[in-house]
Amino acid sequence: MAGTAMNEIARFALTLLPVAAFLSLTGCDRQASGAAEPPLAGAAIGASFALTDQDGKVVKDSDLKGRYRLIYFGYTFCPDVCPVSTQRLMQGYRLLEKADPAAAGKIQPIFISVDPERDTPAVLKQFVGNFHPKLIGLTGTPDQIAAVAKGYGVYYRKAGEPGAKDYLMDHSDVSYLMGPDGAPIALVPQNGTPEAIEAVLAQWVK
Repeated sequence: MAGTAMNEIARFALTLLPVAAFLSLTGCDRQASGAAEPPLAGAAIGASFALTDQDGKVVKDSDLKGRYRLIYFGYTFCPDVCPVSTQRLMQGYRLLEKADPAAAGKIQPIFISVDPERDTPAVLKQFVGNFHPKLIGLTGTPDQIAAVAKGYGVYYRKAGEPGAKDYLMDHSDVSYLMGPDGAPIALVPQNGTPEAIEAVLAQWVK
């Protein structure tokens, strides 16, 4: 089982290598030319969705039209990575709120669960409430989550013995800044400092 999981992760990582190389090269080009094109401009990232928020209300991607979206995929039962990444993202967002309230007001932070079996609206409500009052937590059926994760290029799978209730989720640790039209703009360094996160948001949110 462990070998199979590692093989799946390796195959997924290989599919990202061309994208990583592309972003690296285009980043060098932008530095040399001074162009202001977003790093993810033209990338096939994003998906339409109709998911359920922490208050039990359906939220559609079309409801967010006109707003930037700071999107992170994770799960509330995650013992370390997800809460730390979410905390850093919201710390960076709070810095932007202080420095430029108008820009911060254009952003909708979103946490999308990759563990819909356990992440009910009530569970999400407690989780997102720990980080920021504007943070929306979204869940849905397994098929709904699979579809939106695929659209965003997010890998996830249940780890552990089949049927176990106490399990972990292997998943991509990635955050996206999406534009008011739903187009991808940039990756946000959720593993970086709050200052680095604020810098990315401040650079692209106009």
